[in-house]
Amino acid sequence: MKVVLSTLNAKYIHTSLALRCLKAYSGHEFDMEIAEYTIKDPAMNIVSDLYAKNPDVVGFSCYIWNIEETITVINMLRKIMPKLHIVLGGPEVSYDVTHWLQRVPEVDFIVVGEGEETFHHFLTELRDDGKFHLVFGLAYRKEKDGVQELVVNPPRPKLNLAEAPSPHRFAEDVPHLANRVVYFETSRGCPFSCQFCLSSIEVGVRYFDIERTKSDILYLIESGAKLIKFVDRTFNIKRDYALEMFKFLIENHNGCVFQFEITADIMRPEVLDYLAEHAPPDIFRFEIGVQSTNDITNEAVKRRQNFTKLTRTVTKVKESGKIDQHLDLIAGLPHEDYATFSKTFNDVFALRPEELQLGFLKMLRGTGLRIQAEKYGYVYMDRAPYEILGNDLMPFSDIVRIKRVEDVLEKYWNAHRMDHTLLYLIERVFDSPFDFFQRFGDYWEDRGWQKIGHQLEDLFTRLAAFLNHLAAHDESIRERLDLDVAVGLMKYDYFLNHNYKPRKIWWEFALSKEEWGGWMKSLHRDPHQVPGTFAALGLSEKELHKHTVLEKLAFDLSSYLLEGKLDKGKETLLIMVYRSDLKAAGPANQAFMLSTGKKVTV
Repeated sequence: MKVVLSTLNAKYIHTSLALRCLKAYSGHEFDMEIAEYTIKDPAMNIVSDLYAKNPDVVGFSCYIWNIEETITVINMLRKIMPKLHIVLGGPEVSYDVTHWLQRVPEVDFIVVGEGEETFHHFLTELRDDGKFHLVFGLAYRKEKDGVQELVVNPPRPKLNLAEAPSPHRFAEDVPHLANRVVYFETSRGCPFSCQFCLSSIEVGVRYFDIERTKSDILYLIESGAKLIKFVDRTFNIKRDYALEMFKFLIENHNGCVFQFEITADIMRPEVLDYLAEHAPPDIFRFEIGVQSTNDITNEAVKRRQNFTKLTRTVTKVKESGKIDQHLDLIAGLPHEDYATFSKTFNDVFALRPEELQLGFLKMLRGTGLRIQAEKYGYVYMDRAPYEILGNDLMPFSDIVRIKRVEDVLEKYWNAHRMDHTLLYLIERVFDSPFDFFQRFGDYWEDRGWQKIGHQLEDLFTRLAAFLNHLAAHDESIRERLDLDVAVGLMKYDYFLNHNYKPRKIWWEFALSKEEWGGWMKSLHRDPHQVPGTFAALGLSEKELHKHTVLEKLAFDLSSYLLEGKLDKGKETLLIMVYRSDLKAAGPANQAFMLSTGKKVTV
């Protein structure tokens, strides 16, 4: 009996931990193969590949991001392989099971919940006696007196994790470890009861043996893994366990990067102190679900959160300068309208996370909020991802506006294309971060830019157009906005975005050809006039012409960056040196600033 385990990942670099858990548990007894695709792959290509494998059983792992594409594949498979046994599993089909059996008549079986034991038992019955009523955790179709019935067996008790073999030891995965994300679980379950999350349904947390966990991680690192994402819902729920694992990873990382979901307000000070002192830079990434800072909202969704303690944790981690933090928000939670959500956004943005993910509430099957949808007046998509379209306090018109915030937040802040410019605008010009992103998002929409693509320089020209528009039409912004400063910072950010000398710019050079040539000669003749390590580069005049870009800024950039002081009594000669041949020894681009008198001349 040939069994193919399949799923459609969101991206090629992703891998399915679920499929590997099933194969590790049953692959020794059955002829079993993993076949992964992406939601972008043409359905015909997926079906053709599965058909060529000539399976007797195909099992699909289903999530909100792939269920619709998976159904298309199943429809086609059934037409060309009428005797194929099609099985579904995963969080998307583990709730409202009869709905899925009714909606997708091509499906024969559904594995509900934790799948290792259930799937193995199902395969055994399929091979031997066909007594599917004995398989706890299985739903299926049954013919009785010529009438088809839908049968949903009782749930299966939780798996003893000590009996679960490692899903990380397949030789066929080794050649791809360096180029794909490895998903890893050290525990299952969640201690919290957030009503928008499927994890709240499973009570209690179970841990895999820590020595096996360490052994698997070492194997992955030694086999070339570069990024391991831990899928534990709260990695730091047990202080001693988290501290031991952090220590182990620090001692054995070998350049591998590790990403965790943590609950920031319960992070113990001693763990933070240890990370601040011992964690190597850029090895750890923390994902922190804030969701809302509105107490009434958090109470309604049974989410315990101390924002003061969360702020302390995020601030201390940020001050260490070693760990990137990704903070999550959810728009559309109960008791949160447009105004209170904007406050939540500003509260969290004030922490200056490296990434701020703005998501929209999804009414997942099985969650408490979906069950209580009518109570709050929710309307939402009938099909995955079940995103809300509005509720009693946040109509669709507000959802649309906040989506514009999300769009420019992703393009500008989360992509880190012009951090210096954005911080100037947010801290000195606009009323709040949300005000900036909302007004820019509205302007972006009004110009129709959401309908067309963009290159890097387009992001700069569009922001410049927005600022010029406000300077001309908004008196309160005009009083606070210094376009010379904003544009100067944009030029600086633009140069920093390149590892190679840029072929084009989005503005006209402020230096004339004569000034530029004069500065080149002056910098070669006296490199020590430039502060910092410029002279140590030892650039010849020819190398200066080849590797260097000069630009004039109408304020003292160095003073602004170091002290936050805006001094337009001085100008700056910005000297950008691009040396890709020196990248191994440091950044490929280096910025030097020569403050001059009011007029930059040679």
